[in-house]
Amino acid sequence: MQITAKLVKELREMTGAGMMDCKKALTETEGNMEKAVDLLREKGMAKAVKKAGRVAAEGLIFDGVTEDHKKAVVIEFNAETDFVSKNDAFKDFGKILVEVALNTEVETVEELKAQKLEDGKTIEEALVALIAKIGENMNIRRMKKVIAPGFVTTYNHLGGKLGVIVEMSTEATPERLERAKGIAMHAAAMNPGYLSEEEVTPEILEHEKEIARKQLEMEGKPAQIIEKILVGKMRKFYEENCLVDQIYVRAEDKETVAKFAGDMKVVSFTRYKVGEGIEKKVEDFAAEVAAQIKG
Repeated sequence: MQITAKLVKELREMTGAGMMDCKKALTETEGNMEKAVDLLREKGMAKAVKKAGRVAAEGLIFDGVTEDHKKAVVIEFNAETDFVSKNDAFKDFGKILVEVALNTEVETVEELKAQKLEDGKTIEEALVALIAKIGENMNIRRMKKVIAPGFVTTYNHLGGKLGVIVEMSTEATPERLERAKGIAMHAAAMNPGYLSEEEVTPEILEHEKEIARKQLEMEGKPAQIIEKILVGKMRKFYEENCLVDQIYVRAEDKETVAKFAGDMKVVSFTRYKVGEGIEKKVEDFAAEVAAQIKG
């Protein structure tokens, strides 16, 4: 039987599966629509794709670091509900993602999804199967991998709701690792926007300066001293927003993170918080039930 575009379109509308998956299913079943639907369901594709439109804003941050502390990864793996993120199958899959990311050359989520597991399935295929099994949309949202000439370490907070990698400039020792872990904890707590002053672009600085200028004008400050005040305000901006310029959160003598680092330099940091930047849809459960009753 000829597999027409119309037939593929019809199957896609019935199942929500991808066009190529529908075409393959129809080819394998010789154009039998019912068998093609069953085949897609068996593979988990129909059920998974139908759920793909749901917002996956919950989940966990998974992180890992190699034994020599030369390589680290942090991955955000999302689900629709916090309940599913506590599921052992969800957690086990997140651990597999970290293991594969650390032991391959992958740098992006798409590269990670294409990696094959021991059973021959790709990670993407395994994810589709997991979605079908649990019955909720899931998404490997983002990952960051750091390979360091010096060393890296990670910190995971609130049971996986927040994860941090910090990269340091020199070789690891037990004492340096302890300090780096403290800096990672600081980044988790204080959420710096930048590593250092060098990362703050002239456009960002000018924007902040303009806001501060208007505030001073509204306060009635004389024009001739506003520029002098702005110098101090911009210094304050750096101290509040740049990791190395922030006062170390556990310091007793008001030392900065840069000073706390001692003979090391913080080269980079990555901070992931579950769901940040995702617009969550607020569900009206009563309205949903009422609509189902009417329908």
